[in-house]
Amino acid sequence: MVSGLLQGKLPLGNGRRAGNVKQRQCAHARPVVSEAARPGQDGFAKGHKQKNKQSEPARPVSTDALASYSQGISLSKELGYKPQEQTSVERPEMSKAMTPFRKTKIVCTIGPTSCSREDLFGLADQGMNVARLNMSHGDHKSHKAVVDLVKEYNKLNRNNVAIMLDTKGPEVRSGDVTEPIDMKPGAKYTFTIKEGADGKNGRISVNYDGFIDDVSVNDMLLVDGGMLSLKILEKTKQDVVCEVVDGGVMGSRRHLNIRGKSANLPAITDKDWLDLQFGIDVGVDYYALSFVRSADVIYELKAYLAKQGAAIGILPKIESADSVGHLSDILDAADGAMVARGDLGAELPVQEVPYWQSRIVQGCRKRGKPVIVATNMLESMITNPTPTRAEVSDIAIAVREGTDAVMLSGETAYGKFPYKSVSVMATVAKRTENAMLTYQGTRRFGSEESEPIDWIVAPKSESKSGSMTQPGLSEMFAYHATTMANTISTSLVVFSRKGHMPALLSHYRPDFPIYAFTENRDIQRRLALYHGITALYMNFSQDAEETFEKAIHELKSRGYVKGGQQVAIVQSGKQPIWRSASTHAIQVRQVAVDPKLSSEDD
Repeated sequence: MVSGLLQGKLPLGNGRRAGNVKQRQCAHARPVVSEAARPGQDGFAKGHKQKNKQSEPARPVSTDALASYSQGISLSKELGYKPQEQTSVERPEMSKAMTPFRKTKIVCTIGPTSCSREDLFGLADQGMNVARLNMSHGDHKSHKAVVDLVKEYNKLNRNNVAIMLDTKGPEVRSGDVTEPIDMKPGAKYTFTIKEGADGKNGRISVNYDGFIDDVSVNDMLLVDGGMLSLKILEKTKQDVVCEVVDGGVMGSRRHLNIRGKSANLPAITDKDWLDLQFGIDVGVDYYALSFVRSADVIYELKAYLAKQGAAIGILPKIESADSVGHLSDILDAADGAMVARGDLGAELPVQEVPYWQSRIVQGCRKRGKPVIVATNMLESMITNPTPTRAEVSDIAIAVREGTDAVMLSGETAYGKFPYKSVSVMATVAKRTENAMLTYQGTRRFGSEESEPIDWIVAPKSESKSGSMTQPGLSEMFAYHATTMANTISTSLVVFSRKGHMPALLSHYRPDFPIYAFTENRDIQRRLALYHGITALYMNFSQDAEETFEKAIHELKSRGYVKGGQQVAIVQSGKQPIWRSASTHAIQVRQVAVDPKLSSEDD
């Protein structure tokens, strides 16, 4: 066994629509479309048929970017783990850089196509890391059934799936129309806040009384994110007269946006508060908070969670004109973020979306917080068995930018090919990761799309010897642990009760997997979102050596490591485990060779 002991300072080296269609005991708005064939573990069809299928108020923001980690990841529920096998067609020259698992995580939206036990378990086996509950559809009963299925699956220790509750948020919608309206370019229509306008005589109602105040003459009104667009010609106290620019068919309850503006509505509606409480009651791991306009709502929700004694990660969805204007403050306050490109591309010119995607991803990366890239990633696979080449490139770009996770929406909620969608996303992400290692080296040094990874809390040269704060020392240790593991081409094994050190190691994007052992089932689930982390549950004993041997045996039994291979064992973090509070250690040890195999080799 080779061991290194480091002490003190280290040398610096979504579209959402209401509905209530019941299918397979879950209520959702979309009809189920069956998948022709369910892929096996290799991701290809095996002939298995599915059965059905303005300025904000000044607020002191901590300059310590590790503030969100200062208490670790403190949760309190129960479940289990084993990551899926990942396979992809690799070229021979990839072999030296290949890693055993995909490191970019996959978020899947659960809906009519995927809410049954068989279908949800199939998605998890195929590569789903986070199950998304879209609160724009269904009811608490149907979502509770999904939560129960995820918990049941996790207890099987086949994989580790986190649960994310996505709030509906405030939405401006048109009212019901007696029949679909075929809007022709140049035609004029009136949108009114008066109730009862049903499309007759060119008058359509709007469900938001502040609509008149929010719009201005010459604004562009977008229907369903731009599927139709109308120019505002004039407005009165109750009516807005528009001329159709891009025509199409207008149905009932269509989503409305004003290009470049956000509706002056509270970010958390009465329905959202009920849904958030539901999330606390059933034990979700993350909230995806819709239409966040400033950091204020995040602080408000954190205060509410503190009173409830709940520790749920808050991921604001950056999808409005106001949110990009307050991006830095929002990311400082949050536990991560989601790039919600659907509404973002409606409120901003569509050509601005790639720029802001990169800004959001890099903003989270610099803060050491997880980030999800979402919306339209494999949209064509809702109805087609193969993706477009542009969609494949879209996934690859998100991976190269350094996102922690990519998300599927309708593809897995109501599409024809949910399993193939997950398989394609997993394969493209894995291939891109291996290509980056082969042709560009360690990701933390950056790429064309990703800036170099830097300190979250930069070391200060004026600090006195031994006076560095714990967060800064832990980060420096994570940096050098990653460097050591990359140098000897090995995985990192870390023991954690609160998830602090695994998150720091993930920030530095080691070349090989991070195996995080924890005795907290909720920390295990929450780590499922973080890039490169495979979280495993294990009870720690009082003896460090006994626990190390038990962990290595577990890794061997799962096929993650093999005899003769080296692993780097990390001991660090805010709460000492088998060490004094002032000591941080890395052990590089060789996995014992099975005696039977050793004798056969002889």
